[in-house]
Amino acid sequence: MKLASLKNDSRDGKLVVVTTDLSRCRAVPEIARTLQTALDNWKAKAPLLAQAARELNSNANMGEPYREENAHSPLPRAFQWADGSAYVNHVELVRKARKAEMPASFWTDPLMYQGGSDNFLAPHDPIAIADEAYGIDMEGEIAVIIDDVPMGADLDQAAASVRLIMIANDVSLRGLIPAELGKGFGFFHAKPSSAFSPVAVTPDELGPNWQDSKLTLPLLVDYNGSPFGKANAGIDMTFNFAELIRHAAKTRPLCAGTIIGSGTVSNKLEEGPGKAISEGGAGYACIAEIRMIETIETGAPITPFMKFGDTVRIEMLDAAGNSIFGAIQQTVEKYAPSKTN
Repeated sequence: MKLASLKNDSRDGKLVVVTTDLSRCRAVPEIARTLQTALDNWKAKAPLLAQAARELNSNANMGEPYREENAHSPLPRAFQWADGSAYVNHVELVRKARKAEMPASFWTDPLMYQGGSDNFLAPHDPIAIADEAYGIDMEGEIAVIIDDVPMGADLDQAAASVRLIMIANDVSLRGLIPAELGKGFGFFHAKPSSAFSPVAVTPDELGPNWQDSKLTLPLLVDYNGSPFGKANAGIDMTFNFAELIRHAAKTRPLCAGTIIGSGTVSNKLEEGPGKAISEGGAGYACIAEIRMIETIETGAPITPFMKFGDTVRIEMLDAAGNSIFGAIQQTVEKYAPSKTN
Protein backbone atom coordinates (compact mmCIF):
# COMPACT_ATOMS: atom_id res chain seq x y z
CA MET A 1 0.00 0.00 0.00
CA LYS A 2 0.94 3.64 -0.39
CA LEU A 3 0.54 6.20 2.39
CA ALA A 4 0.93 9.97 2.51
CA SER A 5 0.41 12.88 4.88
CA LEU A 6 -1.46 15.88 3.50
CA LYS A 7 -0.77 19.34 4.85
CA ASN A 8 -3.37 20.65 7.31
CA ASP A 9 -3.40 22.90 10.37
CA SER A 10 -1.52 20.37 12.50
CA ARG A 11 2.20 19.69 12.64
CA ASP A 12 1.82 16.04 11.72
CA GLY A 13 -0.47 16.29 8.70
CA LYS A 14 -3.48 14.15 7.77
CA LEU A 15 -2.86 10.48 6.98
CA VAL A 16 -4.29 9.25 3.67
CA VAL A 17 -4.08 6.03 1.71
CA VAL A 18 -3.15 6.61 -1.93
CA THR A 19 -3.93 4.58 -5.03
CA THR A 20 -1.11 2.65 -6.68
CA ASP A 21 -1.16 5.07 -9.62
CA LEU A 22 -1.01 8.09 -7.26
CA SER A 23 -4.24 9.51 -8.71
CA ARG A 24 -6.59 9.39 -5.72
CA CYS A 25 -6.44 9.35 -1.93
CA ARG A 26 -8.69 8.84 1.05
CA ALA A 27 -8.37 9.97 4.64
CA VAL A 28 -8.80 7.21 7.23
CA PRO A 29 -9.45 8.92 10.59
CA GLU A 30 -11.36 5.86 11.79
CA ILE A 31 -8.05 3.95 11.59
CA ALA A 32 -5.43 6.63 12.32
CA ARG A 33 -5.31 10.38 11.88
CA THR A 34 -1.54 10.52 11.46
CA LEU A 35 1.11 8.16 10.18
CA GLN A 36 2.90 8.12 13.52
CA THR A 37 -0.31 6.94 15.20
CA ALA A 38 -0.47 4.07 12.74
CA LEU A 39 3.18 3.20 13.29
CA ASP A 40 2.72 3.17 17.06
CA ASN A 41 0.30 0.23 16.67
CA TRP A 42 1.31 -1.14 13.28
CA LYS A 43 0.32 -4.75 13.96
CA ALA A 44 -3.30 -3.73 14.43
CA LYS A 45 -3.45 -0.75 12.07
CA ALA A 46 -1.61 -2.11 9.02
CA PRO A 47 -4.28 -4.70 8.04
CA LEU A 48 -6.99 -2.02 8.30
CA LEU A 49 -4.96 0.42 6.20
CA ALA A 50 -4.27 -2.28 3.63
CA GLN A 51 -8.00 -3.03 3.36
CA ALA A 52 -8.74 0.67 2.93
CA ALA A 53 -6.12 0.82 0.17
CA ARG A 54 -7.62 -2.18 -1.63
CA GLU A 55 -11.08 -0.61 -1.51
CA LEU A 56 -9.74 2.69 -2.84
CA ASN A 57 -7.84 1.02 -5.68
CA SER A 58 -10.89 -1.01 -6.72
CA ASN A 59 -13.46 1.82 -6.65
CA ALA A 60 -12.83 4.73 -9.02
CA ASN A 61 -15.61 6.72 -7.36
CA MET A 62 -14.05 6.59 -3.91
CA GLY A 63 -11.78 9.21 -2.41
CA GLU A 64 -10.58 12.49 -3.86
CA PRO A 65 -7.87 13.53 -6.34
CA TYR A 66 -4.38 13.17 -4.92
CA ARG A 67 -2.11 16.14 -5.57
CA GLU A 68 1.43 15.67 -4.35
CA GLU A 69 2.00 19.43 -4.10
CA ASN A 70 -0.41 19.28 -1.12
CA ALA A 71 1.61 16.55 0.56
CA HIS A 72 4.01 16.89 3.42
CA SER A 73 6.81 14.40 3.94
CA PRO A 74 5.06 11.17 5.07
CA LEU A 75 6.34 11.91 8.58
CA PRO A 76 6.44 15.73 8.81
CA ARG A 77 8.51 15.22 11.96
CA ALA A 78 9.95 12.05 13.44
CA PHE A 79 11.34 10.83 16.71
CA GLN A 80 14.65 10.05 15.02
CA TRP A 81 16.41 10.47 11.66
CA ALA A 82 19.65 8.52 11.39
CA ASP A 83 21.44 8.70 8.05
CA GLY A 84 24.06 6.19 7.03
CA SER A 85 26.62 6.13 4.25
CA ALA A 86 25.92 2.76 2.67
CA TYR A 87 27.50 3.55 -0.70
CA VAL A 88 31.13 3.47 0.35
CA ASN A 89 32.19 4.44 -3.17
CA HIS A 90 30.89 7.92 -2.34
CA VAL A 91 32.95 8.09 0.86
CA GLU A 92 36.05 6.78 -0.91
CA LEU A 93 35.80 9.54 -3.53
CA VAL A 94 35.47 12.20 -0.82
CA ARG A 95 38.67 11.03 0.84
CA LYS A 96 40.56 10.45 -2.40
CA ALA A 97 39.78 13.97 -3.57
CA ARG A 98 41.50 15.39 -0.50
CA LYS A 99 44.29 12.78 -0.67
CA ALA A 100 43.21 11.10 2.55
CA GLU A 101 43.62 7.37 3.08
CA MET A 102 40.46 5.30 3.37
CA PRO A 103 40.36 3.41 6.71
CA ALA A 104 39.77 -0.31 6.15
CA SER A 105 36.99 -0.26 8.78
CA PHE A 106 34.80 1.86 6.49
CA TRP A 107 34.10 -1.29 4.46
CA THR A 108 32.95 -3.28 7.49
CA ASP A 109 31.49 -0.73 9.93
CA PRO A 110 28.84 1.70 8.61
CA LEU A 111 29.16 5.45 8.99
CA MET A 112 26.06 7.11 10.45
CA TYR A 113 25.04 10.50 11.82
CA GLN A 114 21.91 11.65 13.62
CA GLY A 115 20.17 14.45 11.72
CA GLY A 116 17.49 16.91 12.74
CA SER A 117 14.06 15.30 12.65
CA ASP A 118 11.82 17.92 14.23
CA ASN A 119 11.01 19.77 11.01
CA PHE A 120 11.25 18.03 7.63
CA LEU A 121 10.60 19.90 4.39
CA ALA A 122 7.57 18.97 2.32
CA PRO A 123 8.60 17.38 -1.00
CA HIS A 124 7.59 20.46 -3.01
CA ASP A 125 8.71 23.07 -0.48
CA PRO A 126 11.63 25.36 -1.37
CA ILE A 127 15.07 24.81 0.12
CA ALA A 128 15.51 28.12 1.94
CA ILE A 129 19.14 28.87 2.80
CA ALA A 130 20.58 32.13 4.11
CA ASP A 131 23.77 32.23 2.02
CA GLU A 132 24.92 30.59 -1.23
CA ALA A 133 28.44 30.56 0.21
CA TYR A 134 27.37 27.70 2.50
CA GLY A 135 27.82 25.32 -0.47
CA ILE A 136 24.26 24.12 -1.05
CA ASP A 137 23.95 20.54 -2.28
CA MET A 138 21.25 17.93 -2.75
CA GLU A 139 21.70 14.27 -1.85
CA GLY A 140 19.39 11.71 -3.45
CA GLU A 141 18.86 8.82 -1.06
CA ILE A 142 16.63 5.90 -0.10
CA ALA A 143 15.11 5.85 3.39
CA VAL A 144 13.05 3.42 5.44
CA ILE A 145 10.64 3.93 8.33
CA ILE A 146 10.92 1.17 10.90
CA ASP A 147 8.95 -0.36 13.75
CA ASP A 148 10.29 -0.78 17.30
CA VAL A 149 13.73 -2.43 17.26
CA PRO A 150 15.35 -3.75 20.45
CA MET A 151 18.87 -2.80 21.40
CA GLY A 152 21.32 -5.35 20.03
CA ALA A 153 18.92 -6.54 17.33
CA ASP A 154 20.25 -9.14 14.88
CA LEU A 155 20.02 -8.90 11.10
CA ASP A 156 16.74 -10.83 10.88
CA GLN A 157 15.07 -8.57 13.44
CA ALA A 158 16.42 -5.50 11.69
CA ALA A 159 15.22 -6.64 8.25
CA ALA A 160 11.76 -7.48 9.60
CA SER A 161 11.38 -4.02 11.17
CA VAL A 162 11.07 -2.15 7.85
CA ARG A 163 7.52 -0.86 7.52
CA LEU A 164 7.71 1.78 4.79
CA ILE A 165 10.16 2.91 2.12
CA MET A 166 10.71 6.43 0.74
CA ILE A 167 13.17 8.42 -1.32
CA ALA A 168 14.87 11.45 0.18
CA ASN A 169 16.74 14.69 -0.44
CA ASP A 170 19.22 15.04 2.40
CA VAL A 171 20.21 18.68 1.92
CA SER A 172 23.84 19.42 2.78
CA LEU A 173 25.80 22.64 3.20
CA ARG A 174 29.22 21.54 2.01
CA GLY A 175 31.00 24.74 2.88
CA LEU A 176 30.19 24.28 6.56
CA ILE A 177 31.15 20.62 6.84
CA PRO A 178 34.97 20.84 7.18
CA ALA A 179 34.94 23.24 10.14
CA GLU A 180 32.27 21.26 11.94
CA LEU A 181 34.00 17.93 11.43
CA GLY A 182 37.25 19.59 12.47
CA LYS A 183 35.75 20.16 15.91
CA GLY A 184 35.43 16.39 16.28
CA PHE A 185 31.78 16.49 17.26
CA GLY A 186 29.95 15.82 13.96
CA PHE A 187 27.44 17.69 11.79
CA PHE A 188 24.97 20.29 12.96
CA HIS A 189 24.81 23.52 10.94
CA ALA A 190 25.88 21.65 7.79
CA LYS A 191 22.72 19.52 7.81
CA PRO A 192 19.53 21.61 7.52
CA SER A 193 16.05 20.10 7.10
CA SER A 194 15.74 17.12 4.75
CA ALA A 195 12.79 16.29 2.47
CA PHE A 196 11.16 12.93 1.75
CA SER A 197 8.96 11.70 -1.07
CA PRO A 198 5.25 12.56 -1.17
CA VAL A 199 4.38 8.89 -0.65
CA ALA A 200 5.78 6.07 1.48
CA VAL A 201 5.20 2.48 0.34
CA THR A 202 5.20 -0.90 2.02
CA PRO A 203 7.87 -3.40 0.89
CA ASP A 204 5.29 -5.68 -0.77
CA GLU A 205 4.31 -2.79 -3.07
CA LEU A 206 7.80 -2.99 -4.61
CA GLY A 207 7.63 -6.70 -5.42
CA PRO A 208 10.95 -8.12 -6.67
CA ASN A 209 12.53 -4.66 -6.59
CA TRP A 210 12.86 -4.99 -2.79
CA GLN A 211 15.50 -7.68 -2.35
CA ASP A 212 17.92 -8.39 0.49
CA SER A 213 16.85 -5.17 2.24
CA LYS A 214 17.77 -3.13 -0.86
CA LEU A 215 15.73 -1.20 -3.41
CA THR A 216 16.99 -2.32 -6.82
CA LEU A 217 15.88 0.50 -9.14
CA PRO A 218 17.56 3.65 -10.51
CA LEU A 219 17.11 6.85 -8.52
CA LEU A 220 16.47 9.61 -11.05
CA VAL A 221 17.89 13.04 -10.25
CA ASP A 222 17.23 16.01 -12.55
CA TYR A 223 19.13 19.24 -11.94
CA ASN A 224 17.78 22.44 -13.47
CA GLY A 225 15.62 20.38 -15.80
CA SER A 226 18.38 18.13 -17.15
CA PRO A 227 19.20 14.49 -16.24
CA PHE A 228 21.93 14.49 -13.58
CA GLY A 229 21.81 11.02 -12.05
CA LYS A 230 20.30 7.58 -12.58
CA ALA A 231 22.37 5.43 -10.25
CA ASN A 232 20.79 2.10 -9.33
CA ALA A 233 20.11 2.02 -5.59
CA GLY A 234 20.70 -1.73 -5.43
CA ILE A 235 24.20 -1.60 -6.94
CA ASP A 236 27.35 -0.74 -4.97
CA MET A 237 25.37 -0.61 -1.70
CA THR A 238 27.99 -1.92 0.72
CA PHE A 239 25.59 -2.07 3.67
CA ASN A 240 21.94 -2.97 3.15
CA PHE A 241 19.16 -1.55 5.33
CA ALA A 242 19.17 -4.53 7.69
CA GLU A 243 22.85 -3.84 8.39
CA LEU A 244 22.24 -0.11 8.83
CA ILE A 245 19.36 -0.74 11.26
CA ARG A 246 21.40 -3.26 13.23
CA HIS A 247 24.21 -0.72 13.43
CA ALA A 248 21.84 2.00 14.70
CA ALA A 249 20.46 -0.34 17.37
CA LYS A 250 23.84 -1.48 18.69
CA THR A 251 23.64 0.50 21.94
CA ARG A 252 20.05 1.78 22.02
CA PRO A 253 16.53 0.63 21.16
CA LEU A 254 14.88 2.33 18.17
CA CYS A 255 11.26 3.42 18.42
CA ALA A 256 8.52 3.03 15.83
CA GLY A 257 8.73 5.90 13.35
CA THR A 258 12.53 6.08 13.30
CA ILE A 259 13.81 6.90 9.80
CA ILE A 260 17.03 5.30 8.56
CA GLY A 261 18.71 6.73 5.45
CA SER A 262 21.04 5.07 2.96
CA GLY A 263 23.31 8.02 2.31
CA THR A 264 23.94 9.32 -1.21
CA VAL A 265 23.19 6.69 -3.86
CA SER A 266 26.37 6.17 -5.85
CA ASN A 267 27.51 3.79 -8.60
CA LYS A 268 31.06 3.28 -9.82
CA LEU A 269 32.68 1.75 -12.89
CA GLU A 270 35.09 -1.19 -12.91
CA GLU A 271 37.83 1.06 -14.25
CA GLY A 272 37.27 3.83 -11.71
CA PRO A 273 34.82 6.51 -10.54
CA GLY A 274 31.39 6.90 -12.11
CA LYS A 275 30.74 9.07 -15.16
CA ALA A 276 28.19 11.72 -16.07
CA ILE A 277 25.06 10.61 -17.92
CA SER A 278 26.26 12.60 -20.95
CA GLU A 279 29.37 10.39 -21.00
CA GLY A 280 27.44 7.14 -20.81
CA GLY A 281 27.55 6.74 -17.03
CA ALA A 282 24.93 6.66 -14.29
CA GLY A 283 25.63 10.23 -13.23
CA TYR A 284 25.41 11.45 -9.66
CA ALA A 285 22.94 11.97 -6.83
CA CYS A 286 24.79 14.97 -5.42
CA ILE A 287 27.02 17.76 -6.72
CA ALA A 288 29.84 16.96 -4.31
CA GLU A 289 30.53 13.68 -6.07
CA ILE A 290 31.08 15.19 -9.50
CA ARG A 291 33.28 17.86 -7.87
CA MET A 292 35.35 15.10 -6.27
CA ILE A 293 35.85 13.38 -9.62
CA GLU A 294 36.80 16.70 -11.22
CA THR A 295 39.34 17.26 -8.44
CA ILE A 296 40.82 13.79 -8.93
CA GLU A 297 41.01 14.22 -12.71
CA THR A 298 41.97 17.90 -13.08
CA GLY A 299 43.22 18.98 -9.67
CA ALA A 300 40.27 21.27 -8.87
CA PRO A 301 36.44 21.17 -8.86
CA ILE A 302 34.61 22.79 -11.76
CA THR A 303 30.88 22.31 -11.13
CA PRO A 304 29.51 24.91 -8.68
CA PHE A 305 27.20 24.11 -5.82
CA MET A 306 23.53 25.13 -6.02
CA LYS A 307 22.54 28.77 -6.39
CA PHE A 308 19.30 30.56 -5.59
CA GLY A 309 16.79 29.64 -8.29
CA ASP A 310 18.31 26.23 -9.04
CA THR A 311 15.93 23.27 -9.04
CA VAL A 312 16.22 19.57 -8.22
CA ARG A 313 13.79 16.74 -8.94
CA ILE A 314 14.24 13.28 -7.42
CA GLU A 315 12.01 10.38 -8.46
CA MET A 316 11.93 6.62 -8.98
CA LEU A 317 9.97 4.81 -11.69
CA ASP A 318 8.80 1.21 -11.91
CA ALA A 319 9.47 -1.03 -14.91
CA ALA A 320 6.44 0.42 -16.71
CA GLY A 321 7.65 3.98 -16.22
CA ASN A 322 5.20 4.88 -13.46
CA SER A 323 6.24 7.00 -10.49
CA ILE A 324 6.43 4.89 -7.34
CA PHE A 325 6.84 7.50 -4.61
CA GLY A 326 5.88 10.71 -6.43
CA ALA A 327 8.58 13.32 -6.95
CA ILE A 328 10.62 15.51 -4.65
CA GLN A 329 10.73 18.79 -6.57
CA GLN A 330 12.41 21.74 -4.91
CA THR A 331 13.84 25.15 -5.73
CA VAL A 332 16.66 26.78 -3.78
CA GLU A 333 15.72 30.22 -2.50
CA LYS A 334 17.20 32.80 -0.15
CA TYR A 335 15.93 32.46 3.38
CA ALA A 336 13.91 35.43 4.57
CA PRO A 337 13.27 35.49 8.33
CA SER A 338 9.60 35.94 9.22
CA LYS A 339 8.77 39.23 10.86
CA THR A 340 6.96 39.13 14.17
CA ASN A 341 5.61 41.95 16.30
